[in-house]
Amino acid sequence: MKTTEISIVIPVYNSSEIIEELYQCISKALQTYCTYEIIFINDCSKDNSWQKIAALAKNNNSIVGINLRKNSGQDNALLAGLRIAKGNYSVIMDDDLQHNPEDIIKLHAECKKGFDVCFANFNKKEQSVFKNVGSNINGKIAELLVSKPNGIYLSPFKIINKSTTSEITKFAGPYPYIDGIILTITQNLTQIDTIHQQRHSGKSNYTFSKSLSVFMKLFTGFSVLPLRLATISGFIATIIGFLISLKYLYDYFIAKNYIPGWTTVVVLVIFFGGLVLTTLGIIGEYIGRMYLTLNNKPQYSITEIIRSNQDEH
Repeated sequence: MKTTEISIVIPVYNSSEIIEELYQCISKALQTYCTYEIIFINDCSKDNSWQKIAALAKNNNSIVGINLRKNSGQDNALLAGLRIAKGNYSVIMDDDLQHNPEDIIKLHAECKKGFDVCFANFNKKEQSVFKNVGSNINGKIAELLVSKPNGIYLSPFKIINKSTTSEITKFAGPYPYIDGIILTITQNLTQIDTIHQQRHSGKSNYTFSKSLSVFMKLFTGFSVLPLRLATISGFIATIIGFLISLKYLYDYFIAKNYIPGWTTVVVLVIFFGGLVLTTLGIIGEYIGRMYLTLNNKPQYSITEIIRSNQDEH
């Protein structure tokens, strides 16, 4: 049996119109380049994506189909695929053909120079302004919390060598964030410029809630810095409150210069009340995630895995 050089791991959600074209494009790009496998993970799509994946997997020895019992999220689906990937390198890409399969060869060639991960950098992104803003914010947060190298774009299109993939798949928490895990494992990263294509068909599954979910995974999943910032903020607020108290005590007892009323009280209550609630919210997020982790909340549940009985491609 031939060794698989590249595993292409693709989470799928409501993309039945694209799957066959995506498979054809990948096959065309890699058929004379190296041995490969394509792992489609159906994240409980509402359309007939799984039926399309199953049909392809039964008739093509280069395809593995994984069907999840419930929608688990993109990063959980990716872990499911990475855990069965056999390749010396694993490519992660989206299911909408905005990532050009021909660029897999460029990513592979660059990563083979000795890097653990090679990201695809899109000079021009064919996506909404809102999604661009969300990506930029998460990138800046990653620089602050997990030491993301300046200038590296955390692209959803990337290639990872086998040893790094093995480390990524050890992550046991219920809220994985693949790029966050990568950044806690290695700084041996690089990127190459690629073209971001128009979506093949349908509409993007990217929503504000998904952007917020990524932000919270990064914000509370890979660093205690938010807790430290909450502590510092609380300390600063205490100092400010103490100084304001001295000022009003002086006005009341010495200067005899004060205006009766509740304006100051209301302002202070709103300010400190908001600060306390924010701090408690951050702490609560950590405690909630710890609770779910300790109770072994599953990352995903697999209903079925389909692969051809033929020899590997």
